[in-house]
Amino acid sequence: MTTIRVRLTLIYSGLFLLTSVVLLVTVNLLLRQALKTRVARLPGGAVAPQPPAPHLPELVNDVIGYQWEMTTFTVGILTLVSLVVGWLVAGRLLRPIHRITATAQRLSLSTLHERIALTGPKDELKELADTFDAMLDRLERSVEGQRRFIANASHELRTPLAVQRAAIEIGLPEDDGEIRGTLLRHNRRAENLIDALLVLAQAENGLDNRSPVALDQAVQLVLAETGSNGVTVTGRAEPFVVDGDPVLLNRLVTNLLDNAVRYNHPGGTVEVTLSRGVLTVRNTGPHVPQKRLGDLFEPFRRLHTTPGQGAGLGLSIVAAIAKAHGADVRANPNLGGGLELVVVFAGSEDASPAGKTAE
Repeated sequence: MTTIRVRLTLIYSGLFLLTSVVLLVTVNLLLRQALKTRVARLPGGAVAPQPPAPHLPELVNDVIGYQWEMTTFTVGILTLVSLVVGWLVAGRLLRPIHRITATAQRLSLSTLHERIALTGPKDELKELADTFDAMLDRLERSVEGQRRFIANASHELRTPLAVQRAAIEIGLPEDDGEIRGTLLRHNRRAENLIDALLVLAQAENGLDNRSPVALDQAVQLVLAETGSNGVTVTGRAEPFVVDGDPVLLNRLVTNLLDNAVRYNHPGGTVEVTLSRGVLTVRNTGPHVPQKRLGDLFEPFRRLHTTPGQGAGLGLSIVAAIAKAHGADVRANPNLGGGLELVVVFAGSEDASPAGKTAE
């Protein structure tokens, strides 16, 4: 790939070489004509009555030949110098562009406070940097507003549901068990839906703070707390540390296991492995069409509409949490039915370019 710096350098050197060649040819042709004219005249300035001495034309050719050699050599040397100078000048001119690019690559939702703050003359590059900084100001205000909304919604939505649940449990007698159970079930479903939406919004807004998290311990903890529901769950986790949010990572593992157990069949199996930074959850269950794999990570998309099997947010939350931690999520259908979900965290062997190419 030819960079702008290389193209600018070639343009500078090409223009120099073109003008130098034109100057070289013009000067040498004029010098040849001037020498021939001088040789054809007498020292006193009158026209010679007889042809010049035979050695004079040879002398003119020798002088012109030497002139061509020296000027050609000089132009060649100066062309090489122009390449070096053009490379340095292009690099200096493009330095603000590199600064803008580095800042853009470094930015995330947790580093929106950074600015380019380019100094120097008021030119096109300064205007570009200032425009980029102004855009970051607007984006930062928008993200902060969303975070405040999530925090407020978390309180305003959960509190009425908690009051409603308490009113149902206290106000309805146990004799009305069917009505009481139905209301409590819908109340619990609303609480779970709101909680899932808030977690999804939090994950999509990025991480405010990061800390080392022992992912293997989170896997072991979730394995110990997950109900089997008639499904055999096995797990193996090697030590691996992720720089991220412990609550969100715990939710990622919980959703993966909950999805594997929920969308399974009685007597089925769930196998969980964490090896070299790759978390794999493989389960038996109904067949998953290859063309529907993309729907798994979309909010409110469910492949099966069995009552009581969630709102379709589990894997979309997994994808959002993985993205916030710089991880990749892949889904593959098993030949005998069921699904294999793979989360590849940054720093694992499969996260390297070579590992991705090999897939």
